[in-house]
Amino acid sequence: MQQLLTTALGGLTLGAVYAAFALALCLIWRSTRIVNFAQAPMAMITTYIALVIIDAGHSYWTGFAAALIGGLLLGAVVERVVVRPVEGKAEINAVILTLGLFILIHAVAGIVFGSRYRSFPAPFGVRGLTVGDTSIALTGFGVFTVVAVVVVMGLLVLLFRYTEVGLRMRAAAFNQEVARILGVKVGRMLTLGWALAALVGSLSGLLIAGGSLVHPAYMDSVVVYGFVAAVLGGLDSPVGSVIGGMLLGLSLSAVSGYLGSELVPLAALVILMAVLLLRPGGLFSHHAERRV
Repeated sequence: MQQLLTTALGGLTLGAVYAAFALALCLIWRSTRIVNFAQAPMAMITTYIALVIIDAGHSYWTGFAAALIGGLLLGAVVERVVVRPVEGKAEINAVILTLGLFILIHAVAGIVFGSRYRSFPAPFGVRGLTVGDTSIALTGFGVFTVVAVVVVMGLLVLLFRYTEVGLRMRAAAFNQEVARILGVKVGRMLTLGWALAALVGSLSGLLIAGGSLVHPAYMDSVVVYGFVAAVLGGLDSPVGSVIGGMLLGLSLSAVSGYLGSELVPLAALVILMAVLLLRPGGLFSHHAERRV
């Protein structure tokens, strides 16, 4: 029973981490219809910004806020400088650019920050909580991670469903010509989408780094699992991204706890293949009715 509880709580925290990154992918997809493979190194850069500020003697929350602001600005700059020239052309062009950006940011981070492992602090305890005489595998920072992901999910749902800005962002993503005719500032909406997605990505980088070691490649594995979580829940659904992340975290934690950690990548691949074969749009996708 203790092992089952430990596995479940570990999977919940792990799933929240995947969900945070899946939310960033969901946001960029909803607002631009592009999968940004450079999301992870962009988040890594902003995490290093936070670390530099914290190491300079400032509080964790000062670094936290600086990383989020840095992510917001970085996303806007990437859209304006890198992606804007290929917007309106084949979508594969933007995807290839993000892959190139992935490599470039890694190289720059290695030069500027070095490749050694560095400890990143956590604002809350990283020891398991105690209930009565029993210690459970859920840390204070783990609780913070879950709460942060749920809050971000709620804010994204409110943004896209109940605000005019969210409606304009979705219109700009689906059909730029029609959106322009209707008076939508498409360029501004795309920039805003990239900026907000980078902000959420920065949050995921901070949540992943908290209480552990960081280096220029520390986010790389999260790209795979975060993408699987987003596809599992549905790239177009913030709620689906969170639930997909939680389900993936619980599944991979069970595989690691009962079958062996070496099977975790294979299990993630099997889950991805199953979703693509049985429900390509994800568990929470919405199929539009077709009329002939």
